[in-house]
Amino acid sequence: PSRSAATPTGPAWLRMPVRQGTEAKDVVVENDLYRVVFSTEGAVVKSWVLKKYTQAEGEPLEVVNAAAGKEVGFPLSLRLEREGLTQRVNEGIYVVEPARDRFKAPSKLTFEFSDGVVRVRKTFTFNSSYLVEVDTSVSDDRASLPYEIRWPGGIGDHTVDESAIKQFSQIVYGSSEDPSFEDSVDEEQRITVQMELAGITDRYFAAVFLPAPGRGSVHFLTSPWTPEDWGADGGETDEDDKPQALEFALVREEADAGPFRLFVGPKDISVLRSVTPSLEKVVDFGWFGFLAWPLFEALRYTHDEVVSNWGWAIVLITIVINMLLFPLKYKSLRSSRAMQKLAPRTKALQDRYKQYKFNDPRKQRMQQEMMALYKEHGVNPLGGCLPMLFQMPFFFAFYKVLYAAIELRQAPFVGWIQDLSEYDPYYILPVAMAASMFLMQKMTPMPTADPAQQRMMMLMPLFMGFFFFRLPSGLVLYWLVGSLVGIVQQMALNRYLPAGQPAPGAKKQITTKR
Repeated sequence: PSRSAATPTGPAWLRMPVRQGTEAKDVVVENDLYRVVFSTEGAVVKSWVLKKYTQAEGEPLEVVNAAAGKEVGFPLSLRLEREGLTQRVNEGIYVVEPARDRFKAPSKLTFEFSDGVVRVRKTFTFNSSYLVEVDTSVSDDRASLPYEIRWPGGIGDHTVDESAIKQFSQIVYGSSEDPSFEDSVDEEQRITVQMELAGITDRYFAAVFLPAPGRGSVHFLTSPWTPEDWGADGGETDEDDKPQALEFALVREEADAGPFRLFVGPKDISVLRSVTPSLEKVVDFGWFGFLAWPLFEALRYTHDEVVSNWGWAIVLITIVINMLLFPLKYKSLRSSRAMQKLAPRTKALQDRYKQYKFNDPRKQRMQQEMMALYKEHGVNPLGGCLPMLFQMPFFFAFYKVLYAAIELRQAPFVGWIQDLSEYDPYYILPVAMAASMFLMQKMTPMPTADPAQQRMMMLMPLFMGFFFFRLPSGLVLYWLVGSLVGIVQQMALNRYLPAGQPAPGAKKQITTKR
């Protein structure tokens, strides 16, 4: 950060009084939601435990990456323009007031440090929610200094696989109505925008700064760090392969920047809304958010008011979605039946022109004859595809809901499915899903007479089963139930619209006896 013009604190010759502790100690703040451990060395956060959530081993969830913190720094450390000052303020021993080691939230505590060269004050006000008010200031003997307040090391459950941490880590910043997200940080960046929130999130948890609305800057980067067991297995220890700790910093350039709020907690919609409505959008449902939000609300309502089980809520919502989309499925079948009936004639046309190259004008004639054939029989060649394309936004929206909703984390369904956010440990659901897709494929009329295309379509269930093999069981359950509902619908359609019957709406072919 560059030095800003700020109000002098006194004559240049007047040195600041020294105020610092003698040895580092821990200061603990806790309530029913969290347990936060500060160190008076740097007045930084060494530990932030969310008591209502657990790691895979059943221990309360620690969201601070303490192992990385030893190398890249701990949350709420500072960065100043001069490296020497940065080291002073992050390694100095602060004095805490009130002079206690333990605090029960709601409470307010202040850390102060001065070595005669630089002075820092950090005040934290904890209440009964996940929200903390933070007020910080840095100055020398002349003026207030600009600085960055950092959250290095990422956020979330650091006991899971490092690749999964990287996959789900995001930077979020900007306005509360339409925040920007960065899924990967390939290079160090500093961005200035209209700022209402800025922070780091993973799949289920977030650490978000909430400054007063206005023009502001954020700084983010990644730093490599060395785990304790790095190279212990005798494998490669290439520096480029080290895990990367994601860091986010809020730039404080003005002397009167004032306090800001800090949220450290779950990306639970009800929790976020209760803390402050501006936090709701840190849950990223992607491009299809306009569908994902109502789907999530319907899923949550079904869980809260109908079944009290997230797995059964998925089942019921999936059935409802498939019933609402049934008219499209019916339209698709009508088109497929008509295309199936015309398949021998279209195949004959293709065979007649197959010796010509793609750019040959006679290929254009083939397309004209094909379209004339479709028009004669009242067939829309895209009729079978468009209804399915219309369903894709629903799939991607529900995919994002089931993937991002913390409500499914460690949520049991039945029997062996004890966590809908994790893959099926026995792979029963993906196998059943592939089998149901294969059965539905056999029941559905093929719109093409090409044997190669038919074989490819019959292999699709196998490809989908492989794709879903390690995806969260909640997602696989959604697709499995959709396939089962589709089988029932297909049975009804096949009975109502047998294969030999002309498709309703198609023009009848007139034949004359000779």
